[in-house]
Amino acid sequence: MKIYTGTGDQGKTSLFSGERVAKNHERVEAYGDVDEFSSVLGAVVAMLPESESEIATEIQAIQANLLRIGALLASTPDSSATARLDPITEADILGLESAIDRMNAELPELRSFILPGGHVSSAMAHMARTVCRRSERHMIALQDSDASVSECSEHSLVFMNRLSDYLFVLARYCNHVSGVSDILWDT
Repeated sequence: MKIYTGTGDQGKTSLFSGERVAKNHERVEAYGDVDEFSSVLGAVVAMLPESESEIATEIQAIQANLLRIGALLASTPDSSATARLDPITEADILGLESAIDRMNAELPELRSFILPGGHVSSAMAHMARTVCRRSERHMIALQDSDASVSECSEHSLVFMNRLSDYLFVLARYCNHVSGVSDILWDT
């Protein structure tokens, strides 16, 4: 099977639901950011200390959820493709909150702002957090420009918001398990 088709050579792409749109369409921007975010999470996993296989598995489950969000974003709401997709649920959000609480319980109390950095896995988790925030902003922009995008908004937006919190705590956790101090912001 060929990877290249040439169908996008004129600046158009096909949505998951089949429609053709410009490659700079808000919908493509939104799911493109989610795809980029998932790739950055893959780099986080690659940089985790070997002892953190449970976190690696957890992040891969998050990546699977991001594929679900991306597929929803890449489908027009009235399409038959959307009906076949599983939306993000409250259970997915609760799973993130549980993971945040679990990691946070092992961390010293934070009394100041921190700078992204420390162990390479921590720095990459901070990078993932910023890409997550950009993804969330583009999802909101899509929702604001297209009122029919509600199927992606309710739980998916909450999931993305909680995910940025997860990544902040993960960055601190990565420093902690690597024996590296957070870099405090000296005002």
